[in-house]
Amino acid sequence: MTDLPEKLCRITGIGQSEVGRPSAKSPIELTLDAAQMAIADAGLRVEDIDGIVNYPPKTDLGGGISPVGVNEAMFALGIDARWIGVANHEGPGHMGAIFAAIMAVATGLCRHVLVFRTVAQAQARLQSREATLLSGTASRVSGNNAWTVPFHAVSPTNHWALFARAYLDKYGVGEEQLGWVSVNARANAAHNPNAIYRDPLTIEDYLSSRMISSPLRLYDCDTHIDGSTALVISHRDAAKDCANRPIHIEAMGMSLGGLGQGIHVGDFTTLPATKAGAMLWQRTDLTPADLSCAQIYDGFSIHVWLWGEALGLWQPGEAAHFFEGGTRTGIGGELPVNTGGGQLSGGRFHGYGHTYEACLQLWGRGGGRQVQDAKVSAVCNGGYGYGALLLRTD
Repeated sequence: MTDLPEKLCRITGIGQSEVGRPSAKSPIELTLDAAQMAIADAGLRVEDIDGIVNYPPKTDLGGGISPVGVNEAMFALGIDARWIGVANHEGPGHMGAIFAAIMAVATGLCRHVLVFRTVAQAQARLQSREATLLSGTASRVSGNNAWTVPFHAVSPTNHWALFARAYLDKYGVGEEQLGWVSVNARANAAHNPNAIYRDPLTIEDYLSSRMISSPLRLYDCDTHIDGSTALVISHRDAAKDCANRPIHIEAMGMSLGGLGQGIHVGDFTTLPATKAGAMLWQRTDLTPADLSCAQIYDGFSIHVWLWGEALGLWQPGEAAHFFEGGTRTGIGGELPVNTGGGQLSGGRFHGYGHTYEACLQLWGRGGGRQVQDAKVSAVCNGGYGYGALLLRTD
């Protein structure tokens, strides 16, 4: 399997801007901050970067969901790119930009690719409630929302509440057990200075929070923010000259599907992400038992259970019991999950914060949330399209 494209690639630098709700900085300023940090972290100069890609393309969809495109970032940074990539809005999950960068590097199109994800959703919602479907002023909807809004599901919360309710009913799980996903995230975020929510959260706080779409409560939902995350993906030969010990991209997995495309098969207790999980483990000799930690997509708390089971970290129905009490998933636990607070407490970077956190852990930069001797991390993200990475140190 040494000839697989991801085996030719390394992550050599990471950067993350301030995270605000809202931020006083403009989206392009946040992008430049994260990008310059990532390039400097790799020990590279701007002129060394010959590829650039972001997720998704610049768009007004959702209000602030992707306010900066590759062209303006490239010009603002002064990058002379040989390759410019674009990852569509869903595709193989939010990791589409990372997968595109891997293929560009592996095929020799470029040697160092800057990947970034910028959001300004807090600014957008501050300026206008029309930045969200909840305003009720839009006469037409498109994309994923076209499949749900006609049935009065005006928020993704309504959609994913179906999955949460189905899971609780099928496996006889209580709502309190679901709450431990959020409590675990907040406990870890307390040690992340860039997390948007760091105050303690108890299971009692969770259960007393308002219901958004039964059984999902306030703390089951991720939070919109302003910020940018960036990473540099380099060819393994070029990575030898970078400042950091390169992080190996051991394997990748991807799949499509879900109600976002108008397709659903099953009983709402599994995701098409199972195909991404199967692909991931087929491309490596490592197994889930080798993981030091897992950074699991948490647009909503139920995603963590469904994604974890799709990756084979737990058998169907076992995730709820693994999280209960918070000890097995906390720092120092059997399998630390979302060590930086994830999106529930860290902020909604559409999974790019998870990749950033995995790299921090593997480089031993986690501070108070550092997992001891972290060597292997799984990263996954996406709620309509699905992508996963297995990252390791040498």
